[in-house]
Amino acid sequence: MTPNGAGPDTPELHAQNFGAELLKLEGSVIVRFSGIAEAGGLQVPYALVPRHGVLAKPSKWRKLGPEGQLELVRERVHPEAFEELRRSVVAFAGKILAEAEDAGIDPLALLNTLADAPASMPAPQVFERIEQRLEHAVERQQEERHAALTRESINLAEYPASFEMARRLPRRFIALLGPTNSGKTHQAMEALIKAKTGLYLAPLRLLALENYERLREARPHGKELKVNLITGEERRITEGATHVASTVEMLDPRTRVDVAVIDEIQMLADRDRGAAWTAAVCGAPAGVVYLVGALEARRAIEALAERLECPLEVHVLKRKAPLTMEAGPVKKLRNLRPGDAVIAFSRRDVLMWRDMIAEQGHSVATIYGNLSPEVRQAQAARFRDGSAEIVIGTDAIAMGLNLPIERIVMTTYVKFNGVEEEEVPVALARQIAGRAGRFGVHEEGFVAGYDDDTHQVMRSLLKEKIPPIPASGFAVAPSIEHLHRISSVTGEQALARLFKRFVHNIDVPDGFFYPRITDEQMERAMWLDTLALSVAEKFTLSLVPISSRIPSLHQVWEGWARSLAKRKSCTLQRDPYEMSRQNLQEVEDTCRRYSAYAWLSFRIPEHFPDGELAHELARQASERVDAMLQAQNTALRRRQKPSR
Repeated sequence: MTPNGAGPDTPELHAQNFGAELLKLEGSVIVRFSGIAEAGGLQVPYALVPRHGVLAKPSKWRKLGPEGQLELVRERVHPEAFEELRRSVVAFAGKILAEAEDAGIDPLALLNTLADAPASMPAPQVFERIEQRLEHAVERQQEERHAALTRESINLAEYPASFEMARRLPRRFIALLGPTNSGKTHQAMEALIKAKTGLYLAPLRLLALENYERLREARPHGKELKVNLITGEERRITEGATHVASTVEMLDPRTRVDVAVIDEIQMLADRDRGAAWTAAVCGAPAGVVYLVGALEARRAIEALAERLECPLEVHVLKRKAPLTMEAGPVKKLRNLRPGDAVIAFSRRDVLMWRDMIAEQGHSVATIYGNLSPEVRQAQAARFRDGSAEIVIGTDAIAMGLNLPIERIVMTTYVKFNGVEEEEVPVALARQIAGRAGRFGVHEEGFVAGYDDDTHQVMRSLLKEKIPPIPASGFAVAPSIEHLHRISSVTGEQALARLFKRFVHNIDVPDGFFYPRITDEQMERAMWLDTLALSVAEKFTLSLVPISSRIPSLHQVWEGWARSLAKRKSCTLQRDPYEMSRQNLQEVEDTCRRYSAYAWLSFRIPEHFPDGELAHELARQASERVDAMLQAQNTALRRRQKPSR
């Protein structure tokens, strides 16, 4: 019987009499209590499955029969169970009200879920879901607040004003634009040599080194120039120096000079390094700034000059010697001739072609990106003086090295871009081809493909018009000052999150300047955030010039980071037999490892104290690489095969 004697009791009626309902769902039979809880002056309706509200699976429920079902419902549905749930709702609602009020969030939007939660979800899970929603709402609110504070702290439209010396100077720009072998760099360097004080900014250590030596050899007014060389990994300081040859990333924006030369200005559009050229144009502290590079940079230069309110002269130079496409492809090794530069796009392929050409009896020089500037210089010198008849190289030949090349021979028209193989971009194809026919050495330059397909593609590429680089969206990389500013307003200490805020949250009013982070730097930041390091230390380590793609070098970098986190000094030990046990690739990597250590020694000397030894060991490694290349070339020529 029911409690009021109205008739026989059933599970459904028993549940209703105590403010509950019996629900038969697909996976289980449950009871759900409904009511109103009062918390903080609010009436909070709820319809929830109590702690023991899941009764049975449908199959078991059927087996119980009417009496067993009623007994089970009576066991679970009673005033004490209802009161227990009501008290838990009151306590939970009070907690949510307090936390939502502290965060400035409407609590009713969260507590309404208590009345319309899924029937199959027990009360504890409903509470947990509401807490997660509140947590996410607080995080979103904090994110929005931090994003707003970041926007207020950094306005990228004001980026040029951060270079105080350049901003105060009455600067003017002179753009010397034209193809390879048009004499533009020579003209700019002559102006630099005549200046009382000057600065040369190079895209590569190799170019910085070449022009450092060129400046030292100059004799304006019969006197030698005093010159400093400053790269990330090396400092050659001369007392009383008036001129500096530097890599572009090492720009000193505080020391005024009369003339500055920024080389390869089209690198403004480079995905990973363009920010260094943006900084150089905005910050070079010189009365006259020469912008030297390809003609496709003209619109970008004009836009920057207008934005910086600097007068601009543009001089378009023409190639001094004609460049001609050969009638047909080379096809056979025996058709190669002295003065050729054979171009491949990987170290492996360069060495493969080196082997095949040397076995034909040719003396060869070898140039590719993994070689240190010193080795590349030594190899280039052999080609210049004729002791090497043919040079085999990657597109590293395209930038910087002045070589007496008569003909460029392309072995392929595809290049790996870091993700996939693609056709060589037209600008790069032109730059490589333009190295042929050095003015003053050859009257004409020639270009050929080794095979039919490559020959036809190169013919097409040399006719194609190069698109201009964009006149807005100039990349700006974060400085440690930017990161500290974001950290100070958000409290954030994780480098990866600071990078993300810089990329996504700073104020970019018109998109003229645009924030950029390299993929490698972001990946490094995420790993560095697992270590006990300051923001400044993590930022420095994220910039170390050592390849993350070479496992042995990446492990070395990780070891340095871990040692710094433990406050241990990373010292170097001289091992006289180290390089004698290594193959060519390993010695090349050893050279890069010592160069990277030297880079760190300038920035964190207290933990990387052996900078001078690193320089010495890097020099020895370079000499070893050069000797190994020469020995291999000699051995291959001794195995000369008869011509076919």
